[in-house]
Amino acid sequence: MIEPEVAFADLDENMDLGEELLKYLISYALNNCADDLAFLDARLVDEEKNKKAEERSPMALIEKLKFVAENDFERVTYTDAINILRNSKPNKKKKFNYLIDGWGADLHSEHERFLVEKHFKKPVILYDYPKDIKAFYMRQNDDDKTVGAMDILFPGIGEIVGGSQREERMEKLTQRMKEMNVPEDELWWYLDSRKFGTAPHSGFGLGFERLVLFVTGMGNIRDVIPFPRTPKNAEF
Repeated sequence: MIEPEVAFADLDENMDLGEELLKYLISYALNNCADDLAFLDARLVDEEKNKKAEERSPMALIEKLKFVAENDFERVTYTDAINILRNSKPNKKKKFNYLIDGWGADLHSEHERFLVEKHFKKPVILYDYPKDIKAFYMRQNDDDKTVGAMDILFPGIGEIVGGSQREERMEKLTQRMKEMNVPEDELWWYLDSRKFGTAPHSGFGLGFERLVLFVTGMGNIRDVIPFPRTPKNAEF
């Protein structure tokens, strides 16, 4: 994971940073790895020939990378996304493995990819998730239902970035920990970071291997993992 944490940044600035970082990294690859991307682009074209028409990527690799780097990401609240998914054809025809019945449902990769690949046809940033499906440390919104969380969704992958504005208010943090049965004595060190006041701050985690998967156009994330992670593999 690549995990920036930024002081004096709210949720909007966190979304800006995530979008700008992804665009910068993809643009860097386009500008500095042209020969590699041309090879990978041709490889993907050959691979796609063996797929059914409906399973093929709508864009070639380099075309897709340029599209992401040059266009603004769509920003959508969780509430609006749920309404889109609930009224979508795959949901109404029960094609989703996990049907969306109403607000509060946790989203799966099939839902995220539908929003990106079928509905908006561009990268999407979802934000303001229900507090009950997110971690205790995410900043609570004034509606007392949602938190300042955000996910960036990419075509072919789903979530590539997940983050939030963190809860800097001590009383709100301890209240949420009680509600979620998070033991305060085990996280005393975390509470100490709020005890005497702290700056508003936000951060996110970028899945590095998912980014490499997207940029290279590979079909399986196992093909882009630099160091294998298998049971009893680590020596230390």
